[in-house]
Amino acid sequence: MITSTKKNPDLAQASNRILKGTEISGDIVSNGDFRIDGKVNGSIKIEGKLVIGENGLVEGDVYCKNMSVSGIIRGKAQIEELTSLSKTARLEGDLFTNKLAVEPGAEFTGTCSMGAVVRQMSKEENSKSA
Repeated sequence: MITSTKKNPDLAQASNRILKGTEISGDIVSNGDFRIDGKVNGSIKIEGKLVIGENGLVEGDVYCKNMSVSGIIRGKAQIEELTSLSKTARLEGDLFTNKLAVEPGAEFTGTCSMGAVVRQMSKEENSKSA
């Protein structure tokens, strides 16, 4: 059965990947999900889920709906819903998230703001866009 992406916008959501050995310098903007196993030097702004693999490295600010980290992030991360840090994760910077899950062994250096603060920031950002 063929379905129209106009009727099902969730099906139109792209899944993107940056593989190990790939380095990108610059900003990334996407409506879909993203997995990073390489290196990104720049900001990332996506509407879906960001997955940073064990070999992944992001040096820059991150804005997304959900994030799962097994690699390294250096910079500010603003996550609308859930942030998951696995045992191999290393986050160096400020984190703004609604919910946080941390496995034993994960490293986090910086500040963390959760819950109502993040919802208020999202409302303010949406009002600026309008």
